[in-house]
Amino acid sequence: MAGTVRQPIDLPALERYINQNVPSISTPLDLKQFGFGQSNPTYLLTSANGENFVLRKKPPGKLLSKTAHRVEREYQIIHALAPTDVPVPKTICLCEDESVIGTAFYIMEFLDGRHFVDPAILGVSPEERTALWKAAVETLAKFHRVDPKAIGMEKFGRHSGFYDRQISTFGRISKVQAAAVDVDTKIPVGDLPRFSEMVSFFSDKATQPQDRATFVHGDYKIDNVIFHKTEPRVIGVLDWEMATIGHPLSDLCNLTGPYMLASATPDASTFSPGAVKGLPTREQCIQWYSEIAGWDPSPDLTWGDAFHGFRASVIMQGIAARYATRQASSERANEYGKQMGPFALQAWERVRKLQDKTRSKARL
Repeated sequence: MAGTVRQPIDLPALERYINQNVPSISTPLDLKQFGFGQSNPTYLLTSANGENFVLRKKPPGKLLSKTAHRVEREYQIIHALAPTDVPVPKTICLCEDESVIGTAFYIMEFLDGRHFVDPAILGVSPEERTALWKAAVETLAKFHRVDPKAIGMEKFGRHSGFYDRQISTFGRISKVQAAAVDVDTKIPVGDLPRFSEMVSFFSDKATQPQDRATFVHGDYKIDNVIFHKTEPRVIGVLDWEMATIGHPLSDLCNLTGPYMLASATPDASTFSPGAVKGLPTREQCIQWYSEIAGWDPSPDLTWGDAFHGFRASVIMQGIAARYATRQASSERANEYGKQMGPFALQAWERVRKLQDKTRSKARL
């Protein structure tokens, strides 16, 4: 999945740094760029003796958001999780000196396993599809069970007010992203539909889930998981840039998001009941999760789904903004960016239904 380098880096400078600081990697290096990765450019490094490694760096140029692209935090959480039962790649080095290749970067081991872009996990037997999904769900539950203090990460994030911070952050980020102007067309990305109304709803304390404090990945989903080549088990979780301490509901709704989208477009979804044999139901996923995580998220799922749609629309808007400024690292950035409006409208529809339900309860 690695090929043409779309965002060049100074390879001789990288090799000099590695020669001086990372003796475990032999130079010269062969460099390719992965096609996935919406935020941070990701490269495959092949050393002189044929070993593979992965380099993650910030995008080039002035960044739209100070809270995104934080590869230093990625390195920190991956490194800290190494002694736990959460499978992560082995970290090799972190370089925060921007003079080396223009931005901060880190290097980790390359995980030689299976990577499924489609969450329906096509191309395997129904029995293995079920087992792979179960492994992904149980890995998330194990992650949420890790005590941040036990691995020296209690200051990795605040332990309360997660959704308030999310709302504030996404509101600020969305405003900046909306103002981003396409370098060719000179047209701004624009606001998300119903954005201010959704912010108002999610800010209402009366509707928010009760505070919980665990690690959260920030973008846990099937295509950020690497599975063993032949066994239905997770060998590594990737893309940790949004990890923090927060509410575990956000990760669970992100992972099971395809089930939520299927309810909006059932005729076109592989996640509609019976469409793909071996796909577990969402209820089964919640049960697997609850048995290991030790809490039942079911009462808050409707609110969590609505917020997930809201959050996803801001992320899609961010991809559109990075495409507009030509900082996008994914080959499919323009395609993803165009989904910001539909995602926002789907989230608004869920908010509207929640508002109707709240009003109905108030009349009883």
